[in-house]
Amino acid sequence: MEYNYELSAGEKGYKSVCGIDEAGRGPLAGPVYAAAVILPAGLEIPGLNDSKKLTEKKREELFDIITEKAVSYSIAFATAKEIDEINILQATFLAMRRAQEGLDIPADYALIDGNRMPPLAIDGETIIKGDAKSPSVAAASILAKVSRDRYMYELDKQLPQYCFAQHKGYGTKLHYECIEKHGISEHHRLTFLKKIINK
Repeated sequence: MEYNYELSAGEKGYKSVCGIDEAGRGPLAGPVYAAAVILPAGLEIPGLNDSKKLTEKKREELFDIITEKAVSYSIAFATAKEIDEINILQATFLAMRRAQEGLDIPADYALIDGNRMPPLAIDGETIIKGDAKSPSVAAASILAKVSRDRYMYELDKQLPQYCFAQHKGYGTKLHYECIEKHGISEHHRLTFLKKIINK
């Protein structure tokens, strides 16, 4: 994976480019996470790729390498309650903005995975499938995904009856069965469960 997008931003005069990606837009429960990462110019991280294409073990390994070698990184989220209040797209943008603003070394340009630009205080661009094209975005996708998974494992310890460790909040058959049996928890996104609520 080449640093073409990062280098292109540098050629336009930007000094500090971060990649931003999210994890957890689709689940019925839990927060949506986002991460922002600034990598050292040209840093090679073997195996770096879109987090969805990696095993959990590989993501965990890369998480440690990225957090150790990044110039700066920040991980943020928007809660299930915020998702219900402002909708999932706006909550994703909110998590992305929080991640960008949380960088201890500020970025002046953002590479965003996808085709929708969040309202940031810095310039940037969107890249469709950016997590497979930009090392910075790929790194952000891994930090966001691993952080969200870890959160869901913790939630599973608190509420084992929902089996969050197995489905991470996604709408699997098992998850729907757990909701049917135990009802909706405070961690569920009510706007994603209208069919169940309106039964």
